[in-house]
This record gives sequence, structure tokens and C-alpha cells, in this order.
Amino acid sequence: MKTTTFLIGALGAIASPFVTADEPDDAPTRELGIVTVTASRPTSLPTQIPTTIEGITGDEVTVAINATDSEDALKYFPSLLVRKRYIGDFDHAVLATRASGTGNSARSLVYADGILLSNLLGNGATFTPRWGLVTPEEIERVDVLYGPFSAAYPGNSVGAVVDYVTRMPDELEMSVKLGSFGEDFAIYDSSGRFTGWKASASVGDRNDKFSWWLNFSRLDSDGHPLSFANKLVSTGVPGSAGTPVTGAIADRNPRNQDWLILGSTTQYETVQDHAKAKVAFDFSPTLRASYTLGVWHNDANRNSETYLRDAAGNPVYSGNINVDGRSYALTATDFAPGLSELTHLMQGLSIKSHGRERFDWEIAASAYDYTDDIARAPTVALPAAELGGAGRITNQHGTGWRALALRGTWTPGAEGEHIVDLGVQLNDYRLKTLVSGTPDWIGGPAEAGVSEFRGKTGLLGVYAQDTWKFAEDWRATLGARVERWRASDGALSNATSTFAFAERDEDYFSPKAALAWQFTPDWVLKASVGRAVRLPTVSELYQGSISVDVIVNNDPNLKPEKSWTGELTAERQFGNGLLRATYFSEDSRDALYSQTNVTVVPNVTNIQNVDRIRTRGLEMAWQAEAIFVDGLDLSASLTYAHSRTVENTNFPASVGKWQPRVPEWRANALATYRFGDRWTTTLGARYSGEQFNTLDNSDTNPFTFTGTSKFLVFDARVRCRIGETWSASLGIDNLGNEEYWAFHPYSQRTFAAELAANF
Repeated sequence: MKTTTFLIGALGAIASPFVTADEPDDAPTRELGIVTVTASRPTSLPTQIPTTIEGITGDEVTVAINATDSEDALKYFPSLLVRKRYIGDFDHAVLATRASGTGNSARSLVYADGILLSNLLGNGATFTPRWGLVTPEEIERVDVLYGPFSAAYPGNSVGAVVDYVTRMPDELEMSVKLGSFGEDFAIYDSSGRFTGWKASASVGDRNDKFSWWLNFSRLDSDGHPLSFANKLVSTGVPGSAGTPVTGAIADRNPRNQDWLILGSTTQYETVQDHAKAKVAFDFSPTLRASYTLGVWHNDANRNSETYLRDAAGNPVYSGNINVDGRSYALTATDFAPGLSELTHLMQGLSIKSHGRERFDWEIAASAYDYTDDIARAPTVALPAAELGGAGRITNQHGTGWRALALRGTWTPGAEGEHIVDLGVQLNDYRLKTLVSGTPDWIGGPAEAGVSEFRGKTGLLGVYAQDTWKFAEDWRATLGARVERWRASDGALSNATSTFAFAERDEDYFSPKAALAWQFTPDWVLKASVGRAVRLPTVSELYQGSISVDVIVNNDPNLKPEKSWTGELTAERQFGNGLLRATYFSEDSRDALYSQTNVTVVPNVTNIQNVDRIRTRGLEMAWQAEAIFVDGLDLSASLTYAHSRTVENTNFPASVGKWQPRVPEWRANALATYRFGDRWTTTLGARYSGEQFNTLDNSDTNPFTFTGTSKFLVFDARVRCRIGETWSASLGIDNLGNEEYWAFHPYSQRTFAAELAANF
């Protein structure tokens, strides 16, 4: 395989926060404003990148990071955080960026070989990127473009654009990898060791112009409990009614209200299967056609455990209970188990020219389909629900998205003087959710419909961007994006009624600009500015409910988020490293958040537009190789963000308060030491400061269920190469066994062991 090499120019900040030990002697030198990627599979990111870019190679992930899921590759990137609650987390692992928290999944874009993995059908914890369609073993590298400064991407790029580039072989190659992991977990009265394993295998070859690659993997993971049944003490009715029980734990919720923790829920037993096939054909040295087919299957059992015991010591899951002279009603949903079975299909086809003298082009089409997506839950309480009984089935078959892109890069005139990127893109998103009753929630058929919502959004984008080297040490980038957005076929139903929503057609214009100056061989200054329009998703527009023939809990007339984002960067290259300082700002109008409108009676809580949120901050990033002693490589980053709600007519209590889940301080550090050619040790640290989960910052008690807390965790990894073929590693994440929360508890101390072979 070819070595991936990044050239950092004035418009790319740090191409890698890590260091590749063996850089080829013929690696190209740095040139102002250009980020060049040398690899067998070209990135989908634009050649001319007018903002900060970071990257890591697959080899660096293998050496330095305990990566059981593909999102772990982002673990030490500046300002980034993935809310991964346990190994195999398939529906809550949201990517947070500089000015966006882990509740804003629609404010970033994630691709695999140019195929969209971001789930832009909604915004929030249940609309996360489909990380499972990339395995750590197949990563050739990951590129991250910070901010909405490239006209080639829609307004969802306001936070970051992530592109996973996966492997294609140069010759016959085979690999296998076996891993196991275990977590010691203890919160409230839930404790135990939660374990799992992962196995993967791949094979590929290249024969002249034709290359192919196959990858298969299975993950079997028992995650720790994620949620906890609870009752506010104030809701209890004084008296002797109900069954007296013991085991309830007195605690305080994030608002410092007294509540009782009654047991654990949402403990997933997850089995995930992943298969991917990729083929490519080189018609010429500059023209390649490629096709990717990925299948991801997920089976998950959701378990619950009560802490409550009656006088005879029997577990209590339902009915009226009495705790310390107050009675409470337990419903079937307090300890509801669940089952889900998902099969998702990803496809991508592209024809791309590259390396031509004047004009390169690409035609790319991709599709992501919810082939099967079934979730089952009972409407009867445990323990009876263990044997079946009535329930609900949620079916999302028919949900998915499509993308078509025509892109070109034109280099007129003198070489490098002008580089023009232009393109046309068409994206279509469709969401179908049908909830039906069933006589047997475990395996029964769907019967009468209970509720349904559906809808579509479409986006047609046209962009052009010119990078102009107008002087020896200067480069400017000017671009614009024009978009037409449509929302259609929106409808909401209950068992007896259906309400349809009117179509919407709207147009938006997003300009971009950047200027870079390399005023010495080692110093670069650059400035970037761009507008991003993050459009409402299908779920935000149409997901709601019907009460007495009136639609509640949704607003089909939501405005899009409109953000102006800017950067000012100074970058200094040293003999053995790189230091970057970036001042960033974002001013967002009509930000989309769930909140309570207190200006109407009765108050309404749903997705609404927050008038204005403003963020200002500073990001420092540094990396160096062979620092202090030979064999020691260090990288570190520190981010300060002052993010506040400036205007909010519907909820004035939020004005002046911190934006949810955007801490003032974040930091990452990673140190890797090589003992000769075979042994490597790594120590990493991740820090996130104080933050809030609510717009009014009323959740002042963060270290509890539904709280969002600060944390400082350390990770360690030891890897040994055994001969030319085998390698073994042992890793520990959360070395100090920190307890920390993002609504749900994160993983505590987790051990992982791996054995791999490459033939």
C-alpha cells in the first residue's frame, strides 16, 4: 500500500495531529494553499480547502488508538467529541464540533469514500451517522474539514466535514483481526462486568487495471445500563397506599430536585454484522470507475433491572408502590424491555478523472436504504412481558436518502494560478415511520396502525469556487453556493385521522471567501469566512402527534438555521513539528432547538427557532515528532469556546446562558513512544469542561442521570509487532475509572485486547 502523506498549505492547518514515522524520501514539499493527498483511493474533499483541515492515517489509528468502532478514529482531533456511550453504540453517537454540541447531529457531515453516512433525516441523538458501515480495520485515513468554508458542501458543514477513505489493494493481501473487551461498571445499584468481542477479515487484490476488496466483521457487545427508571419525590402521594418496597435510591436530578432511582433500563445486548465489497477499474492512469456495496445488520436486545423488592424479597416492576410513606404508580414503560432488528444497505458508484493537466471531473451517485428497520416494545409490564403479550412495532422500512453529484476542477492559465472547483448536487431524504399494535411484542405480526409520520426533503445545490494565486506568497479563494430546498409529502396520522402538510420551496445563497499569506517559509496567516444555511430535517418538520384532532409537538413552518462563520489562523512550522492558533467565530440565527414557548398559554414545548446564538473561541493545536528523545511523538490541542444565547423571544430565560453541550474548555493530548521497530506505547488524555443540557442552564447538578458533566479521562495502549505478519495489542480506555455523563453514563474503565495478522 502507498503511504498517505499530507502537505500542509496556507489553507490547511494541521494535516495530521499525529506523526508517521517513515516518510518517503520523495515526499512533495509544502506549497502555499494546497493540500495534496497521495493515496490509492482519492479523498472526496476538494483539492483546494480554504480552512483548517486535520487528518489521521489508518496505520496511525492502529498504532495509537483503542479503536473498536470507526468513530474512535476521531478521539483526539482538536475540538471534536463523539458521544459514544458504549462499544457498538448505534443510535446515540453524535459528533460535536467547535460550536455545536452532541445534540446537534445535523450540524456536521460524515462520508465514507464520498458516500454520505450522516443521517440528515433528523437532528439529535437518534439521527447519528451510520458509523457501523465503516470498520477501523478498513480505514486508510480520515480527513476532517472544519467549518462551512467550502462551497462544495451544504449548510450541514457548519461544524465539520469528515471523510473516511477506505483501503484498496495494490497487490494480493489478506488480514484477520480478533479482539475482546470488558468494562467494569458500577453506578447506583447496577454493577458488573460487561464484555464483548469483535472479529474481522478482509481480502483484496489488484490485477493490472482491476482491483477489488472484501471485508467482513462481527461485533458482539453487552453494553452497560444507559437509563434509569425514576420518580420525582414531589409526585408521590402521601399515605399508605401501594405495596411497600425497598431498594429505591434517593438522589437529586440535574435541576437539584429530589427523586428516586428505581432501577436500570436500556442495557443493550448488541450483535452487529458488517460486509463490504469494493471494486475499481482504471480505464487509464487518470480515469477510474468504482463501486461500493455495504451491508450493516444490527440485532439489539434492550434489558431492564429493578432495584425494588417487596416484603418477601421479590422484584417489583409494576403496580402501585409505596416508598417512605409516599405512593407512586409504575407503568409498563418504566421498565420496558425492547427488541430491534436493522438491516441497512449502502451503495456508491463513481467515475472520476484525476491528475489531468487542465480539467478533472467526477460523476458520483450513492444511496442509503433502511432495508429492514423494526423496533418492538411491550405495552404490558415486566415480568409478564418476558413471555410476550401486547406491544407496539415501529417500522421504518422505506426510509433513506439518495445523492447525485457532478463535480469538476478546472486549472486555466498558468499552472496553479487559478484552480476552479464547480459542481451540481442533488440530495433527497425520505422518512417513513409506522407504529402498529401487535398481540405479541416479541414475535407477533403488525396489526392496526397506531400512528404514522412521513415526509421528504430535497436539496439542489450549484456551486463554484476559485482559488487564485495572485502573488508569489498570496492566495485568495472566492466561492458561492446556490440552493433550492423543497419539503414535500409531509403527513401525520393516528389510528383514525391523517393530516397532510403543505409543500415548501425556498432558495438560499451562501458566499465563501478566504485569504492566505505565507510571509516567511515557516509562517502562514490565513482568514476564512462563510455563510451556512442548515435546513430543517424531515423529522423536525413533521414528527409530532395528534390530540383531539389537533396537531401538537411539531411546526412544519420552521425556519432554517443561518450562520456566518469565520476563522483567523496563524501557523508556524518547526523542524520537527507544527503549531497552529485559530480564532473562530459563529453567529447563528434561528437555531433549531427543542424548547418551551412561554409566550403562549398553554405553553408549547417542541422544536423551535432560537433567535440568535453567538460563539467566539480560540483553538490551539500542536504536534511534533522525536520531541525530547528519539521515538517520542506528541500531539495536543486546547479549545476555548464562549458560546451563548443572545436572543430568544420564546424563552427569555435562556438569554445570556451557555449553548447546550458546548463547554468552554476542551483539550486532547496523545503521546506515542516507540521502543525499536516492534514495541509501541501510547498514553492519551481527553478533557471536556463544565457544560449544560438545557437552554436556560437550569441543570446545575451534572453528575446524575440526564446530567451532562465535565470529564478528564486517560487512555493507554501497548502494541507489539510479532514477526512480519502478526501484531498484538492491549489497551485501556478511561484508565482512572472516571464516572461522567452526557444524559446517559459514558463507559467506565474498559480493557481491550487484539490479535491481528496481515498477509
